[in-house]
Amino acid sequence: MEVCLAGTAAEGGWPRDGCRCASCERARAAGRGRAPAEVIVDGVLRVGPGASAAGQPPPGYRAETIPGGWDVTGPDGGRLLVAAAGAVPRPPDGTARYDIALLDLLHDPFRLGALRREGLVGDRTAVAVLHADHRVSSEEELARRCRYWGAEAPGDGEVLSTAAGAAGPRCTAGAGPRRVLVLGGARSGKSRHAELRLAAEPRVTYLASGPYPPGDEPGGDADWAERVAAHRARRPPWWSTIESLDAAATVRNDSNAVLLDGAGTWMAGVMQESGAWDGRPGALRQVAARADELVEAWRQTGARVVAVSDEVGSGVHPESRAGRVFRDQLGWLNQRLAAEADETVLMVAGRAVTLPS
Repeated sequence: MEVCLAGTAAEGGWPRDGCRCASCERARAAGRGRAPAEVIVDGVLRVGPGASAAGQPPPGYRAETIPGGWDVTGPDGGRLLVAAAGAVPRPPDGTARYDIALLDLLHDPFRLGALRREGLVGDRTAVAVLHADHRVSSEEELARRCRYWGAEAPGDGEVLSTAAGAAGPRCTAGAGPRRVLVLGGARSGKSRHAELRLAAEPRVTYLASGPYPPGDEPGGDADWAERVAAHRARRPPWWSTIESLDAAATVRNDSNAVLLDGAGTWMAGVMQESGAWDGRPGALRQVAARADELVEAWRQTGARVVAVSDEVGSGVHPESRAGRVFRDQLGWLNQRLAAEADETVLMVAGRAVTLPS
C-alpha cells in the first residue's frame, strides 16, 4: 500500500486565506504552505470527507467509516488509520495493528499514547500528523512536538508505504531523552509542556508530590485544590497517579515513563515533614538527605522521566527566613537535577527554550 498525502492541512489550509494570526503570517513569510488534507491510497482510493472511502471502495480494498475517522485495508493486507479533523479515531475492539496512522495530533496528542497502549500502533507503524494548521505557532514548533511524540509532519505530496524496508516515519515509544528537566515560573506553561512531552507514551505514571501528605490537605486551601483539580482534568484517564513524597522510589523503580510534577511542591512537602519551616534542629540535614536520594534515583533511573520544577530567584526576595531557606534548597536541587539531565528546558510565557548542556 502506498499512501500519498496530497494535502496535509486542516480545512482552509495553512496559512489560511485571510487569516492574520502570527502562525499564518510566519508561514507566508517563509513561503510555506499546506493544502487541506487529501489522502490517496495506491492512486485509486481517496480517504476523507466526501471521498470514495465513505462509499464503495475499489475491488480488493476495505474502507470503513469509524468514529472519528476511517479504517482502510489494502490488497496487500496493509492497514491505514486516518483521523478526521478535530477528532480522535476509535477503532472497534479486536482491530489489528495499523501499518500507517495519520492523526490530528494537534487536537489530541494523547490519543497516540492510547493507540499504543491498545496495541493498535506499534514500533513499526508509520505515524504522521494530518490536519496541521495555525493551532501551532510555526512549522518549527510542530516539528519539535513531533520529536516528542515519535511522529513526523510530512509535507504535501509525500508518500508513505507499507512495503518492507520502505522509508518513512516510525513511532517509537521512549525514543526521546531519558531525563528532561522543565523549569519555569508560575503560569509559564511548564506543566503543560511536560505533559505534551509524554503524550505519545503508552504507560505514564504521574507522580504528584504536593506540599501536603495524601489525605492531610487543609480544607481551606482553595487555591491548591483548584490547581490539583485542573491537573487531574487535563491528564488522560489511563495515566496512573501516585501521590507521595517518596519521589525517589518511583523514579528509581519505574521502567516506563514518569512525570514528576513537581520538584518545588516536593521540596515544600519535605520541608514540612522535616520541620524545616519551623527551624527544627537537624531538619535541613534531613532535607539534604532526601534531596541526595532523589538526585541519585534521577541519575540511575531506567524510566523516561520528565521533572517539573519552579525556577527560583527571579521574583521578589522572600521576606521570611523560611522563604529564603526554601528558595535556596530548591535552587540547589534544580542545579543538581539539571547537571544530571539529558535536556533542560526553561519555559517563558508558554515558549520552550532549550538550555545548552
